[in-house]
Amino acid sequence: MGGVIDFVMFLLVATNLALLESSRLKTCIWLVAFQGMALGFLPVLVGYSHAGEIGLHAVFVGLISIILKGIIFPLLLMLAVHKANVRREIEPFVSYNVSIIIGVAALAASIWLSRYLNIPASAGGSLAVPLAFFTIFVGLLIITSRKKAITQVVGYLVLENGIFTFGFAVMPHAPFVVELGILLDLLVAVFVMGIMILHISATFDHIDVSRISTLGDE
Repeated sequence: MGGVIDFVMFLLVATNLALLESSRLKTCIWLVAFQGMALGFLPVLVGYSHAGEIGLHAVFVGLISIILKGIIFPLLLMLAVHKANVRREIEPFVSYNVSIIIGVAALAASIWLSRYLNIPASAGGSLAVPLAFFTIFVGLLIITSRKKAITQVVGYLVLENGIFTFGFAVMPHAPFVVELGILLDLLVAVFVMGIMILHISATFDHIDVSRISTLGDE
């Protein structure tokens, strides 16, 4: 089972790096959807690794996570991309090559930080905590370094995936209501952000947040 969890961790790193170098919005959406679906198996894998059995609670949380992150959120974002009629993030605040370099440095820093803090991982293997830190950092980097509102929503989802990974690595048996509440909050947040993107596109004919911030000076 440990090998399967390590494979999920490998997918987490690969999708994070691919997100940092991709300018196509639809590609970014499919990448974060794939990442969310892969992490949806984590509750079952971690639960079995930790307790030696597959609990109903873990199956339900994983299923809800896969449905929301792998199907519903991507469909909402694809709808926003279609309505806004945008395809690429052309000129981000931080270039894609520099983003990859920062990402690799963040991966090394995350490994060092996890060893320095010495956070015990109850399950998920030794890679889960550092890669959770790495995923959180990648989410923050995407939110702060991209201009398109849709890409920033993708960064928000990556950030939540990092928190999700950290939670199941450190607290594999967190209360079910807490996990469900977090996923419900995420659903509401993505739904509201999707509506905001549609309104921004309809009002300003673009979804570039850097241009919106200068409207007060025009």
